[in-house]
Amino acid sequence: MLCFGQNADGGCFVLVELRLEDYAVVDNVAVEFAAGLNLLTGETGAGKSILIDALALLLGERASADVIRAGAEKAVVAAVWELEAGAAKKVAEVLSENGIDGDGGDGEGGEESGSLILRREVAAGGKGRIFVNNQPATVAVLKRLAPHLATIHAQNETLLAFDAGSRLSLLDAFAGSKTEATAVAYGTWKTLGERIAEMERDEQDRLRLLDLWSFQSREIDEARLKAQEDELLEAEKRVLANSEKIYNAGMNAFDLLYEGSASTSATLRAASKHVEELSRYEPKFQAALEALDSARISIEDVGASLRDYAGAIQASPERLADVEDRLAAIDRLKRKYGPTLDDVVKFGAEAARKLQEMENKDEVLRDLRQKQGAAGHGYLAAAKALSKVRKDAARKLEKLVGAAINELAMKATFQVEVGGSDVVGSWSSKGFDEVRYLISANPGEPLRDMEQAASGGELSRVMLALKSSIEKASAKTSRGQRTMVFDEIDTGIGGRAADAVGKKLKGLARTAQVLCVTHLPQIAAFADQHYLIEKKTVGGRTRTSVRRIESRERTEEVARMLSGAKLTEASLRNAEQMIAEGA
Repeated sequence: MLCFGQNADGGCFVLVELRLEDYAVVDNVAVEFAAGLNLLTGETGAGKSILIDALALLLGERASADVIRAGAEKAVVAAVWELEAGAAKKVAEVLSENGIDGDGGDGEGGEESGSLILRREVAAGGKGRIFVNNQPATVAVLKRLAPHLATIHAQNETLLAFDAGSRLSLLDAFAGSKTEATAVAYGTWKTLGERIAEMERDEQDRLRLLDLWSFQSREIDEARLKAQEDELLEAEKRVLANSEKIYNAGMNAFDLLYEGSASTSATLRAASKHVEELSRYEPKFQAALEALDSARISIEDVGASLRDYAGAIQASPERLADVEDRLAAIDRLKRKYGPTLDDVVKFGAEAARKLQEMENKDEVLRDLRQKQGAAGHGYLAAAKALSKVRKDAARKLEKLVGAAINELAMKATFQVEVGGSDVVGSWSSKGFDEVRYLISANPGEPLRDMEQAASGGELSRVMLALKSSIEKASAKTSRGQRTMVFDEIDTGIGGRAADAVGKKLKGLARTAQVLCVTHLPQIAAFADQHYLIEKKTVGGRTRTSVRRIESRERTEEVARMLSGAKLTEASLRNAEQMIAEGA
């Protein structure tokens, strides 16, 4: 496997094969990818995005029966990733946590690599099966693996990526922010606040709650429940309800084994006498005699046990009625507070705790407020530390993105603003920061929110610069290099800007595997591997195929993208020159 720019910590990930069966208009396609820049082109409507959508399924996206090819029972998507060193090790950790065997080495010391095979079947009704290394798995496992394998940047992402949560997530991805401590502190503070609010309800609500908790606690307490009592009573009920059958069965078995003249014990005793006679003349029957004696003793022990058990059975309608009444009482409690007996006991304990808190309201409130105050200080400390990390990262990110934007034929100024207030109303599990991405697309223009100031083509280029900068930062973390997938991120651009985007993608492909769906010849000319997606009608059915093209075919495809369906000598010469310059 070829992997450019591998780092010591993260390793490298390369998608080597993607296979589709009965998926949309694809009957059976297998595409072999390689490291570097993999470009996918084809006429409008040929199904260029089908491969990207299928890959998204393997990364845990929601499945729909609509993807099943008409007439087929199921759609199948499968992929093979090759993982190097640290990459294999980190994926192996996810597999191990989910009880799935790895396929390759453990990656220790960078000496071994491994393969990862994902397969997903989508059946009618949206149901299906998932396999990882040919072992059953779940969507949750795919989602755990996805961050280590690939990231997909869709063509409509620019319209969706700039809500408040997404803006913050992008910066955290770049910074490698650890939000766990802030989330835990916030959860503790919020829970204490909810308990305080519960205790500070108005007097009428408080009295109603006191009556309710008092009744619930008393009802459960008076039942004097014992662990597994319901299971023990059910067993006793079965015996009492069938005491006559149990007694008859036990005594009949005792008679057959031990008591009767024709019992098994009597038969074995008679047989033993005959074998004992034989052993006087032939010593080899001594072992048989011992075996018969052992069998007889075991049978007599079983018979005695059956007799004692049956003898202890007493038909007691009164006890049976008591057991049934007790079970009915327990069932009523389980329906109200269950579903299990343990749940009922826990519910009673919680009601008693709330009741005690209310009866000692002032003292408990003082304690809770003190704890909440300490939790609030802890939250602020964690959130401020997180905010500092984000602000430091914002300065670095805006420099990287600013440089990348200007490499994409834009004279723009880019800024990441981290604001927000640390007042209580602004707190959340992710801190109190608010992130804005600002841009001045033209010299002399004021900075404005990126999604409002930039045109469609400009927004596409900024997104490319932003995503590529974040991916480069991620490659320096333990996650390593992932496969980067761009689905027509070149929307709205052309000419010199398209050439700049092509160069940017080519540069990204030196350190990571890049897959890109494009309709621009300027970008297609930079491909390390070029794949043509075609739609044809065969036997009255539409079929989409994918194949790698080289040499003359590749020149003709770039020429088609330049001039349309009719190829000319000028377009072919132009295509040859573009491909030569992009190599």
